Amino acid sequence: MIELRAVHKAFGGNPVLRGVNLAVNRGESMVIIGGSGTGKSVTLKCILGLVTPDAGAILLEGKDIRHSKRDAFLARFGMLFQSAALFDSLNVWQNVAFRLLRSTSKLPKHEAREIAVTKLRRVGLGPQTADLYPSELSGGMRKRVGLARAIATDPEIIFFDEPTTGLDPIMASVINDLIREIVKEMGATAITITHDMSSVRTIADRVAMLHDGVIKWEGPATEMDIAAEPHLRQFIEGSAEGPIETLR
Repeated sequence: MIELRAVHKAFGGNPVLRGVNLAVNRGESMVIIGGSGTGKSVTLKCILGLVTPDAGAILLEGKDIRHSKRDAFLARFGMLFQSAALFDSLNVWQNVAFRLLRSTSKLPKHEAREIAVTKLRRVGLGPQTADLYPSELSGGMRKRVGLARAIATDPEIIFFDEPTTGLDPIMASVINDLIREIVKEMGATAITITHDMSSVRTIADRVAMLHDGVIKWEGPATEMDIAAEPHLRQFIEGSAEGPIETLR
């Protein structure tokens, strides 16, 4: 479904991606792990076309994304942002239905609201939530609203950017379970970036370890704990000793 071939990206002479090779199959949940500043978010931005790679190619169903029509290309994606990124001036249902109300084939408000309420129910929020504003929501509720917005248009591909950041362990577990269930129900292709190993173990079909701008290890989530790759081992174990340099 998505393939990255030798993707390079630098900012101001500072290389971030140094030849990323990665393939994500249709209907698969891929989780990219790695420390802060290793290029996980830049990878997502390159796939979405928000950042242009300096070299390499990114393919969607075998076609170079640079040759895609922008609106039609982005319509295939949904995204849950790290901090939910809700619009404070819009109420909950308007946030969820944002793309439905503003796309070229925008829906009437009453239809968009019905879809928004349905998606809110799917993430465990009742219709009474629809007219609240983001400032009236807890962190867990904001994340659920962000998830409802990500699936509002039934996208083929969904990105999750650090989906459990800022959540307590119980709510993080709820969000992880929701993501897993929804991705499977929709048959969507999913890419998640995270450093939370509980998310990895719940969400991932396959895992890719990104470090120093390249994929150090990639394989089934079931093989992650027995893999010998030293960067992966150090990351999983949270050890200060190993090839990943730490500040002392």
